[in-house]
Amino acid sequence: MKNLSIFLISCFITFNIVCQKTESFVGKLTYSINIADTSLSKYFPEKRMEIYTNDSLLRIENHTEEFGKQILIKHMVLNKSYLLLSLDLGNFAIQTNHQTQNSDSSLYVISKKIGKKKICGLKAKKIHVEHPSLETETEFFYLPRYSPKYLNTFLEFPGLPVIYYLNSEYGLLKYELIEIQEEVPNYDLFGIPSDFKKLSFDEFVQEMIKVE
Repeated sequence: MKNLSIFLISCFITFNIVCQKTESFVGKLTYSINIADTSLSKYFPEKRMEIYTNDSLLRIENHTEEFGKQILIKHMVLNKSYLLLSLDLGNFAIQTNHQTQNSDSSLYVISKKIGKKKICGLKAKKIHVEHPSLETETEFFYLPRYSPKYLNTFLEFPGLPVIYYLNSEYGLLKYELIEIQEEVPNYDLFGIPSDFKKLSFDEFVQEMIKVE
């Protein structure tokens, strides 16, 4: 139950964007997810994270060992979202209003460094990042032309991270943008399926307690 709560809270991280000129993005972003320690890669096969957006709506599809496929649907203007989970107990759409933000995302310390790299044909800039969950200062890359809001993860980053790292119970994970498609996604992707039960996070926790 503790792992589930941590996972759900991490999906609800939001961020504020510093004043900067960035372009809107409409389309699909695909990230690869690999264990950072390459000596362990045979035990942790590569996964994918897919992000769809029309700039006001966001859909993030992710996969975990413990809970399978999760989908986050977010209305970025209203700042409301649902986390879709398909469990043995049924299909759930867990609502959050983002009024209570996860303060962990504000603990990132960022310093810009000289350096660039081409990611998916676009020029990404280097940045050094410190965070309590990272053992050492870590090198990220980001696209300054796009807002970080499409990742729904980082506070006050100067652009969209395209190579970044997150700690997990399995170790440090490396996320890297491997495909970018600029086309309008099907609007149906941002809806809540009729067979999913809508409920608050507290109501979902109570549902889980009943079956323990």
